Amino acid sequence: MDAAAPLGIDPLLDDPKTRIVVCCGSGGVGKTTTAAALGLRAAERGRKVVVLTIDPARRLAQSMGIDSLDNTPRRVKDVEGDGELHAMMLDMKRTFDEIVEAHADPERSRAILSNPFYQSLSAGFAGTQEYMAMEKLGQLRARDEWDLIVVDTPPSRSALDFLDAPKRLGSFLDGKFIRLLMAPAKMGGRAGMKFLNVGMSMMTGTLGKLLGGQLLRDVQTFVAAMDTMFGGFRTRADATYRLLQAPGTAFLVVAAPERDALREAAYFVERLAADSMPLAGLVLNRVHGSGAARLSAERALAAAEHLDEDRGGEDRGEGRGENLVDGRIVDQGSGKAEDRGTGGSSPEAPSPTGSEDGVSVDRLTAGLLRLHAERMQVLAREQRTRDRFTALHPEVPVAEVAALPGDVHDLAGLRAIGERLAAQEETAGAL
Repeated sequence: MDAAAPLGIDPLLDDPKTRIVVCCGSGGVGKTTTAAALGLRAAERGRKVVVLTIDPARRLAQSMGIDSLDNTPRRVKDVEGDGELHAMMLDMKRTFDEIVEAHADPERSRAILSNPFYQSLSAGFAGTQEYMAMEKLGQLRARDEWDLIVVDTPPSRSALDFLDAPKRLGSFLDGKFIRLLMAPAKMGGRAGMKFLNVGMSMMTGTLGKLLGGQLLRDVQTFVAAMDTMFGGFRTRADATYRLLQAPGTAFLVVAAPERDALREAAYFVERLAADSMPLAGLVLNRVHGSGAARLSAERALAAAEHLDEDRGGEDRGEGRGENLVDGRIVDQGSGKAEDRGTGGSSPEAPSPTGSEDGVSVDRLTAGLLRLHAERMQVLAREQRTRDRFTALHPEVPVAEVAALPGDVHDLAGLRAIGERLAAQEETAGAL
């Protein structure tokens, strides 16, 4: 089966027309680390970059040598080259507060920010995080201060969450339910009171029983204060959606070489295509390799079994058990009693190849061969998984990142990942 085309990372990052790179994928596949590595590499190649992460674990801050990240971009020190790297972590509630403060007068802003329903909505309403991530992206892009914005998207249970949540929240805030709650205030005077007393009293009575009277009053107060802002949510959501479809945006789907992760990645690829989102390629993280790939799992297991059989034959030899001290070949021609009695050996004795140490070496070698066989089986399974993805989406370029022995915790680790990502095209060109 033909291999997937290599993903050219450096051409993507160097292109001045590339203004936004969005790293998306299921949770736990290394999106945050990938976003940070891409941001660092772009900065060290001369661009002014900001990385926006939604990861609350703060791994990005630690790897970049920053005490903490918040809603304000902070410059990363010790970046090599002429560019700049800044990083920030989305503060969902603070971003929502900024929207209110920017689009409402001070009095109305205070009323909204202190409203209990707003506080609950801004802190954890379904879809708020995804909406605010895109809202913050729109703010950063509008400032035109950055050559490149790298976005680490929220970990979603489904590809639909990231793409649909902004629209869902915008639809909710601009929907019929909200408009119905706003109707009494819009009717005004006696007509409004009559409408409220006749039509709304039935609805509010029912909702009051379901939600609680205080919550319903909080919602109505919130709706009244936010009246002038609802249309803006839908407008900004639509504008951000168009920004994601623009030529200057590039989506990178991040996955691990595992069946579930690549199934989710395939779903992302299909959904991005359906929504006309510009897909740059797939980043496949934590790919296993071997320096002895020519030795197959079958041959390694056969060799291990052969060593076990040989050792078993020796163990069944005359008077020799697991411990082969008495059977060692140690200058026995001399026949010196002290050599046998003390367990010592003469200085001229050859290396004990068939000795107790030899058995240990054989046992160790057999164990290493079995470990190699297991590694080769993992490699074969990962290759089959990649091949299935490639068969479904042969048009998607792929960059593979070898599994590291530990977590990335500093700029050197991020730099190494960036180098491995960029090496894909060079390796392919050399073949």
